[in-house]
Amino acid sequence: MQKRSKDAFTRSATAARRASVTRRTKETAISAAVDLDGTGAYDIATGIGFLDHMIEQLARHALIDITLKAEGDLHIDQHHTTEDAGIVLGQAVARALGDKKGIARYGFAYLPMDETLTRVALDVSGRPFLVWKVDFTRSKIGEVDTELFREWFQAFAQHAGLTLHVETLYGENSHHIAETCYKALARALRQAIAVDERQQGRVPSTKGQL
Repeated sequence: MQKRSKDAFTRSATAARRASVTRRTKETAISAAVDLDGTGAYDIATGIGFLDHMIEQLARHALIDITLKAEGDLHIDQHHTTEDAGIVLGQAVARALGDKKGIARYGFAYLPMDETLTRVALDVSGRPFLVWKVDFTRSKIGEVDTELFREWFQAFAQHAGLTLHVETLYGENSHHIAETCYKALARALRQAIAVDERQQGRVPSTKGQL
């Protein structure tokens, strides 16, 4: 992979809804590739096992093929790697969407997991915003600080261009809470980026662009 000091973007010449991104800073080196019309295949290695598991859930349930490789300053903590993984994956999704012609645009999901229920609603609006109403019952899941999940969702929404609302309605197990957030995001994103044949290639906005 070619090394560059700034973010590098490439779009596949053979499939309009594929993209790859490479980002290198003094804190992290991350590359990601997505295929929005994939089967949910994934190859994730961030150095943070639970984050890998969550992004795998995102890929599988959104039916987006995701490859994500990260090297970060984990000797300090997991913050930079977690946030930057959200940045790079969000950038890849935004690049793969291109001008957003023909997509459904909106998506929502209620995701149950045992005692936990989480709701996600999103708009592929180009106006990034995160509403995060999620409370964890523990400060850590394994070695991951639960406060970092908000950082990942904020970074992903900002760089994918999503208005994103995430709310856990109830739940007790922190693992379940985190997993329902990612799975509900996946299901809502799958709806929103789906191609609507009735749009006939139009941008889904009266403004003519998103």
